[in-house]
Amino acid sequence: MSTGSQRLPQFSISQVSTLTASFADDVRAYTAGGADGIGIWELKLDDDALDVFSESGLGAATAVPLVPSILPLPLLEGPADPRERIDALLGSLHRLAPFRPAAVLCFTGPGDRATAVRGIREVAAEAEKLGLRIAVEPFQADGIESWSSVNTLADAAEFIEEIGSPALGIQFDVWHQWNTPDLLDAIERHVDFIVGVHVNDWREPTRGWADRVLPGDGVAGVPAILGALDRAGWDGFYDIEIFSDNGTFGAAYPDSLWDLDPAELVDRGRKQLLECWSERRVAA
Repeated sequence: MSTGSQRLPQFSISQVSTLTASFADDVRAYTAGGADGIGIWELKLDDDALDVFSESGLGAATAVPLVPSILPLPLLEGPADPRERIDALLGSLHRLAPFRPAAVLCFTGPGDRATAVRGIREVAAEAEKLGLRIAVEPFQADGIESWSSVNTLADAAEFIEEIGSPALGIQFDVWHQWNTPDLLDAIERHVDFIVGVHVNDWREPTRGWADRVLPGDGVAGVPAILGALDRAGWDGFYDIEIFSDNGTFGAAYPDSLWDLDPAELVDRGRKQLLECWSERRVAA
């Protein structure tokens, strides 16, 4: 893969970044803002979504299902029974499959690892039948007890190897991984597992799990991380994913990025991603 300075990253926006906009409004804003792709969130799908998406020319980055984990997540709504959650995920795969996403995200959820292994094994088997990939996302060490049993890229690779399905990969997320030890080397070691990349930044001091900022506005060292992904051979979407609570999860930040007009967020996200991208060699 060429890493020449003129090559630009494939720029995508994950739909949670423009939480209050409709699917059609997202597609219009992302297309007008120069995006190459869209990270589809099932919660935004309506009867016209597939037609709107197909006509847009956008690619599909990692999609996020309504129920995004095997075990319950205390901070998100959803069934308490893992069996019901697995069934919901299986249904989501069929609903998302026509969009041909690069992957469908899945957390283990916190707690019983054996149950998570069995559940993701079943979901991965169905994904394989549909020609989909499942992206297991490791979670930031700060607060992991409410989200996952998988923290680092190495943890995720071990989890995937335990299940042994070719449909499984890793969802890399800057916010979750930036402060893990030896991250840049870990990216090179595990890049073959990576099926999706979320780009964002860590506000310092952070105010909570839904307080992420655009690349370059925090302390995560985004240019160095982009440089490591580029050198390792990642050539998929760089999907901007922003959680910036405006009261949805109980913390109404006065500077919430969710209150921006979607067109402004897309414009700022693209400019700042490209700025970080242009600095990736210097940072390396």
